[in-house]
Amino acid sequence: MFARLLSLPVALRSESALGRTLAVALAASVAALLLIAASASAVVAKLGGTSVGLQPRNGTVLGTTGAEPATFSNETGNVVVHGSSDYAVYWDPNNPTEFTHEWIANLDGFFQALGEARLDTPFAILPQYRDRSNAASPFQALFKGSYSDTVKFPAGKCTDPKNPARLCLTDAQLRVQLQSFIATHGLPKGMSTIYYLLTPPGVTVCLDEAATRCSDYSLTKTEEQKEERNSTSYKESFCSYHGDINPDSAAEGDANTVLYAAIPWIGYTTAFDCQDGGFNPEKHLETREAPKGLSTKEKEAIEEDPPKKKEEEEERQRLEGPHIEEPNQASENYTQALTDVLVNQISEEEMNTVTDPLLGSWQDAKGDEATDICRNFFASTAGEGGSTGEIAGSVVANSNTRAGTLSNVSLGARRYYINNVFSLGEGGCAGGLGLFPAFTAPNPVNVGEIIGVNGMESEVSLITTQAFGPTGPPTLTYATFSWNFGDGTPEVKGFAPGAPTCEAPWLSPCAASAFHSYQYGGKYKVTLTITDVAGNATSVTHELIVNGPPPPSSEPASTSSAASSAQGSQSAGSSPKGVTPAVPAPVAAAAISKQSLQKALRKGLAVSYSVNEQVAGHFEVLLASAVARRLGISGTPAVGLPAGSPAETVIAKAILVTTKGGHNAVHIAFSKRTASRLAHAHKVSLMLRLIVRNAATSNPTTTTVVSNFTLTG
Repeated sequence: MFARLLSLPVALRSESALGRTLAVALAASVAALLLIAASASAVVAKLGGTSVGLQPRNGTVLGTTGAEPATFSNETGNVVVHGSSDYAVYWDPNNPTEFTHEWIANLDGFFQALGEARLDTPFAILPQYRDRSNAASPFQALFKGSYSDTVKFPAGKCTDPKNPARLCLTDAQLRVQLQSFIATHGLPKGMSTIYYLLTPPGVTVCLDEAATRCSDYSLTKTEEQKEERNSTSYKESFCSYHGDINPDSAAEGDANTVLYAAIPWIGYTTAFDCQDGGFNPEKHLETREAPKGLSTKEKEAIEEDPPKKKEEEEERQRLEGPHIEEPNQASENYTQALTDVLVNQISEEEMNTVTDPLLGSWQDAKGDEATDICRNFFASTAGEGGSTGEIAGSVVANSNTRAGTLSNVSLGARRYYINNVFSLGEGGCAGGLGLFPAFTAPNPVNVGEIIGVNGMESEVSLITTQAFGPTGPPTLTYATFSWNFGDGTPEVKGFAPGAPTCEAPWLSPCAASAFHSYQYGGKYKVTLTITDVAGNATSVTHELIVNGPPPPSSEPASTSSAASSAQGSQSAGSSPKGVTPAVPAPVAAAAISKQSLQKALRKGLAVSYSVNEQVAGHFEVLLASAVARRLGISGTPAVGLPAGSPAETVIAKAILVTTKGGHNAVHIAFSKRTASRLAHAHKVSLMLRLIVRNAATSNPTTTTVVSNFTLTG
């Protein structure tokens, strides 16, 4: 269900009423699927005076109640990371006997690849999450290098729940060593640096000395025999976590703050509960990986088969059952790509640290962080139409590595298997960004005809996000749409539908859709550029043919016609053949202020306008002639309308004369008879036409602005 919803065009998931409805449905779907899967949600937890962002194993008690994506927020604008520099620290006194050179090379390669992450990766979702500074941060993490720390392990202060003889280190001990390591090597601190502290096989990490929550766990003999995981030890265990060392208790962190993530070694073939939970992602969380069932007759036949065939069948069932995924595995090397499990943990800690560095920023009501709401979602959503699926590789485990080869993210020459992240703008889980500008060019038109271009054909994943001011709750900010009509007129630029700047008195065009007209014939390249709320920008260009006389020879093909606002259209009159206009056509815009029909009839129609220079002209209010006749309203027939337009009647006018450019407002009065007739309509659709010309030249050029609107009440 979630996958089907997410495949809807992103334009339909914008901040429109329909978009808000879908966002609620998406959020409900996410929560419902999490409940069905009983998957683990990480949670910001406090234990022994230490707060961390945990990534529990799949199916633990922390995840049984489901996340609450509808409550995911950062209402107070608490700090996020604005561009991270990552250091990888391999704490391994026995190096290289524990962390092999292959593992270090694999992990360092991934850290380096984060600096080249593209829009088709989950990391591209992060810049939409802002803090009180309201700055969108880059989503690439810069790898500053790795180091094998051979400092001797201290005596353990906790007891491994599974093997008491195994070394067990507490989070407090990791913090002490990390601070010492940073000081010894003169490394940077602060809110733009993240340290990844990786411990080798044979070392267990617990949050406290009582070993309440650890990276290892114990099972009963019955659970081991049945391959079940129901023990309290398992349910309290974790895969990784992130935290902060903030000695000054600075609310937004400071130069002494250390951001870190602890990545214990969990890279074994049974570690699927730290990756995709043993679910087949091709089934969108609905089905766990399980061997193909056998009929009673088949089972009886196996019992009668020679031991070798019985072993082969048991092996088949193991390979089809829950297992890890290793996109970078070598078929003959059992251990080489075990780090692919750690890659998923590093990715989740990167995304959660960036959006919730001090454990008080972007969370839902239960403490779930950005990746937690989407635990076990691995579909790619970066294709056009928000396409899902696109998971390469085999879901069945290799007989040598005991691992599948599924992957959903490509970074450099390698592929990885990385959890999706929650996208606030889309209201669902995302594995990448869709940013595909699109519009359909009109058929060939004639000079002076009004054309419409509609950028809402485009797919924009991050079309809206929350923005913060110096104080108060967040508000919405939107992607911008810019139109270049290829004729030398000013670029038309404005915000996505729903943005406050689409309304008067700002007069900024709501440029996702725009009208325009051309003064001269020729071929023009129309370009739409979209910049999403994370600052990503891309363009698309189509050619448009305009039939009519070409520009005068003394004037280039890009001679002006009037710019158009998204509220209406503008067209410039032409000069006599062979005569160059003294000045370009004036640029004007006009919009109806918010008002009721009754108020407009009593006080006059409130109109805001702007012009770029001294102009003279007039406003006209037009009503469809058929409606005017029905209401008994008389007036002058409107002239100069595009060919094929329905007849309009001018029912009100107002003169406009300015001494300079700027913006202002005017009230256009209706006659008493017209007002009384319109009052019976309760709702009426009108057209506003502003016709202006240069007032400071003897050879003026005319610009016409048209805006359609409806008054009610």
